Amino acid sequence: MSQIDPFSPTPEDSAAEDAQRADRLTVRLAAIRAAMEQTVFGQPTVIEQLLVTVLSGGHALLVGAPGLGKTLLVTTAATVLGLDTRRVQFTPDLMPSDITGAEILDHDEEGRRVFRFVKGPIFAQMLLADEINRASPRTQSALLQAMQEYRVTQSGVEHALPRPFHVLATQNPIEQEGTYPLPEAQLDRFMLRILLDFPDFDAERQMLIATTGVPAAPPPVLFSASELIEAQALVRRLPVGEKTLEAILRLVRGLRPETAATKEIAEALAYGPGPRAAQSLMLACRARALIDGRLAPSPDDVAALAEPVLAHRMALNFAARASGVRLDALIAGLGRTLL
Repeated sequence: MSQIDPFSPTPEDSAAEDAQRADRLTVRLAAIRAAMEQTVFGQPTVIEQLLVTVLSGGHALLVGAPGLGKTLLVTTAATVLGLDTRRVQFTPDLMPSDITGAEILDHDEEGRRVFRFVKGPIFAQMLLADEINRASPRTQSALLQAMQEYRVTQSGVEHALPRPFHVLATQNPIEQEGTYPLPEAQLDRFMLRILLDFPDFDAERQMLIATTGVPAAPPPVLFSASELIEAQALVRRLPVGEKTLEAILRLVRGLRPETAATKEIAEALAYGPGPRAAQSLMLACRARALIDGRLAPSPDDVAALAEPVLAHRMALNFAARASGVRLDALIAGLGRTLL
């Protein structure tokens, strides 16, 4: 019969320690958010959603018109979080090896010719995939294994990516000529689709004053990669109440044609979100609660994150699109009913 070690921490002790860590982390996250808002003006919701994505250990697709600060948002986040970042400008002639890396013929110390793997820009803690829809599907698919398995396979050899690893891709919704829409399998790898809109009057006024005068100082480094990994582990330990869990399941399942909550939803959808969507929504709600200083998520978090987590994992059929049905209205309508 095994004996209990009196010096080992009890579940109550672990929960108390996590609560203390969460309190300290909330203060740090508030400082990080404030520092980002000093550089990226008029986008508080976007900044929150980006932090939710990173704290959850996921990837984000940033969608917005040119000039809204998508690239600035990513570079600012990488600087403040203390992460190594690389940028890849996606173009139609970009090859997969331009991202993942390639083997070159080299000489070893004894003068023999050998193949050596040269790492590509994907070997960074935060990868900015700028205008990802401009690359061909072949090049886009180079990110699939990296985003899901955190490694790259070259000539049968697997190369682990640095941790943490996040892909933040940008996409211009206005220009469609010469672009390749992302396939559904790749869209499903993005935890959140973050929509950037034009800033309001006061925010744009502040931006004009700050960006057309003397260049401002770069944002401070307030975090590190090791601290981010610890924060991501803490997010996964936050408890989720039965009411919130039930809300996530009912919302995700209610937006699938096979198990639709209403007849109207079933007739409007071509396909709905899969199990990865429910996993992403659960993690994102935990991260949002931590940013807000709460130790457990609530149905309000589900309502706030439902569209950015689910909308890019769903599609309307032709009849629904022709009738003017909108995915955001569909998700919000079911959310009001369930939450």
